[in-house]
Amino acid sequence: MERRKAQLNKDIELINSTLSKTASDKRVTLKQLNALRTQIRLREEKISTINSEIRLLDGQINENVNQVRSLQSQLTQLKSDYAAMIRFAQKNQGSYSKLMYIFAANDFNQAYKRLKYLQQFGEYRQKQAKYIEDTQANIKNKISTLNKNKREKDHLLGDQQKEKNTLGTAQSKQAKVVSSLTSQEKKLKQDLAKKKRDALQLERAIKQAIDREIALAKKKAEDEARAAAAKAKAEGKVAPTTKTSTGSVLNSTPEAAKLSADFVSNRGKLPWPVANGVVTEYMGVKKIGGVTVNVDGWTIRTNPGSSVRSVFDGTVSIITDIVGSTMVMIKHGEFFTVYKNLSSVSVSKGQKVSTKQTIGTADGQSEIEFHIYKSKIEQDPKYWLTPN
Repeated sequence: MERRKAQLNKDIELINSTLSKTASDKRVTLKQLNALRTQIRLREEKISTINSEIRLLDGQINENVNQVRSLQSQLTQLKSDYAAMIRFAQKNQGSYSKLMYIFAANDFNQAYKRLKYLQQFGEYRQKQAKYIEDTQANIKNKISTLNKNKREKDHLLGDQQKEKNTLGTAQSKQAKVVSSLTSQEKKLKQDLAKKKRDALQLERAIKQAIDREIALAKKKAEDEARAAAAKAKAEGKVAPTTKTSTGSVLNSTPEAAKLSADFVSNRGKLPWPVANGVVTEYMGVKKIGGVTVNVDGWTIRTNPGSSVRSVFDGTVSIITDIVGSTMVMIKHGEFFTVYKNLSSVSVSKGQKVSTKQTIGTADGQSEIEFHIYKSKIEQDPKYWLTPN
């Protein structure tokens, strides 16, 4: 929970930098609204994390309180037993001495046993005294831990209240932004229409590139099938049958099939395309000012000039400019990953890349688009990338 809270603080700081940059802009933008929504989501998650920490501390406090009570009860019993032992020793001290008790034995064996009994009695008294000291020290430590837990809880409660206050401010600001966008409905619809056109243009470019990859793989598979058939005919054998589905075409070589299988086996464990980033737009349908928008892929906010990296081993399929920004697509067997909004690219078409290898840098807006496709079917990155 501490690690998660630290990560949330980093993400909130990243989003705050976005908001501070847009604060001077008098015209409200969708980017500003997305940043506010992300900030609110992160703060709500941080409050939830703090609540979990408080519940955990409450459990530890209750456990320590019960342990202190149990130890105090044990200490009372130990002191009572020790006092009774001392009274018994004092009461019987004048009746006979230890030597007389030993010499009064009937034989040597009984005398030895009496000697051992006196030694054990003395050792037991020492052990009881040690038990009392240890129990007192244990109680002291538990009380110290309990006080520490209570201080931590007080700190968390203060942090929680601070986050709630900040959250309230952010929610009020979001309401104003939404209201402002609604009042600028014509401009909002124009922005959303442009956003939709850009998304469609990107989708067409991606699918055309995938179609080319499928066509190349199909041609290669057909050429290999013809060669195999000719060889089989020459040897008087039956020609092997070949599959023609898109998936099998893209996986027509052992290398491609293994790459696809490895990609699938890493589902939910793929690294992020940037070392430090926060999602400002998730894949799915959302409403903005009463207008429904279908969002493809993820938009990830990162630091200016951050390196963008491949999430898995593969081969660079295309590098092109789409809607005024550079896009790189990497082929991983029958899977494809797309990285858009790069200001520079450090790889070339046809180059093999490895997991986490830098392929370029984020543009001046510090927001990249990231997409995953299985053949031509888009996948939701949240099921493939490692949870942040």
